[in-house]
Parts: sequence; structure tokens; C-alpha cells
Amino acid sequence: MCLGIPGRIVDVREEAGLRTGTVDFGGVRREVCLAYTPEAGVGAYVVVHVGFAIARVDEAEAERTLEVLRAMADAVTGELGEPLPRPGGAAG
Repeated sequence: MCLGIPGRIVDVREEAGLRTGTVDFGGVRREVCLAYTPEAGVGAYVVVHVGFAIARVDEAEAERTLEVLRAMADAVTGELGEPLPRPGGAAG
């Protein structure tokens, strides 16, 4: 299964000539390549697939999608390596 997971960009930087950053997926943070979303800056929401941000998405859509993904904990764990935390800090 292939998932595109929405997350919020928390920092942006250049590494070896490649635009990268940290993306927060509702409590899980990962390093992501941002080269395909040059318009997305800190605070923007992006859809990430296999470590690459592939599209911008608005915050409301990102939150709706994250809630659905929390309900699909096994699929998310397989993609991110750990479950998304529940709102308020409790893991799913």
C-alpha cells in the first residue's frame, strides 16, 4: 500500500543543494525532501509520499486526513515506522 500523509512543515533548509525540511505529522516528525513543493514554507501543509513532499494541502484537509489515518493505525505504522499520536498526546 502506498500512502500520501499530510504534515506541517516546521523548518526548511538546503542540504547538498537539495531543499529539505522537517515535517510534523501530528506529533511524528520526519526529514522530508521539499524539492517538489518549492512554494511551501514553514507552517504550510504538504502531502508526503516515501519521504518526498508531493503537493500542498490546506490545514483543514490535512487534519481530516490525519484523523482517518489514525483510524488506520497499522497502515500508518508501516509507512512511518510508528503510529500517529492521538490528540492530547496518547498514542493510537
